[in-house]
Amino acid sequence: MINVALPKGRLGEKVYDMFELSGYECPSIKENSRKLIFENKEKGIRYFWVKPSDVAIYVERGAADIGVAGKDILLEYEPDVFELCDLDIGKCRMAVAAKKDFRDNPDKTLRVATKFVNIAKNYYASKCRDIDIIKLNGSIEIAPILGLSDVIVDIVETGTTLKENDLEPFETIVPISARLIANKASFRFKSNEIERISQSLDELTKARK
Repeated sequence: MINVALPKGRLGEKVYDMFELSGYECPSIKENSRKLIFENKEKGIRYFWVKPSDVAIYVERGAADIGVAGKDILLEYEPDVFELCDLDIGKCRMAVAAKKDFRDNPDKTLRVATKFVNIAKNYYASKCRDIDIIKLNGSIEIAPILGLSDVIVDIVETGTTLKENDLEPFETIVPISARLIANKASFRFKSNEIERISQSLDELTKARK
């Protein structure tokens, strides 16, 4: 049995559809219920829904053999897992945004508000830029407006939320999309099954491009 951690929400539903199209269906997952675990013994697969940011933890610690997590989660938390393929869905980008009239002064420490502390630190370290990280858990966009920070580092999809708050993206740090990941021990012991799933999903992804 291959245990698969799926992220709850729209992304997880898209991911499950890809598994289904690849021949790993589990009809009970589409029933209207509060169940979190679903399995198809004939196909040797078990799915369970978890919070998107927790997928990598379930996979890293072996509760799941494989799972699907955003590249942002993998970069931020750096879990000890194998990244098998890019599913090319859930696409967005990690970006630096600020008020439209913002001009960076390299002589001053840059105040950066973000949920993604490691991504921000690594990005600015690569630019040798001195920063002051302000970790926030929500409503990041208001930090520059209220003078708490100079810029924010956050996920940008359409950019609508930024525009509505008179902010704009200045720099893209990295493109983000959903990745298939595997537990390292599971990959050794169940390599044939996991590689078969990965190859099927990869072929489906390429066929859609």
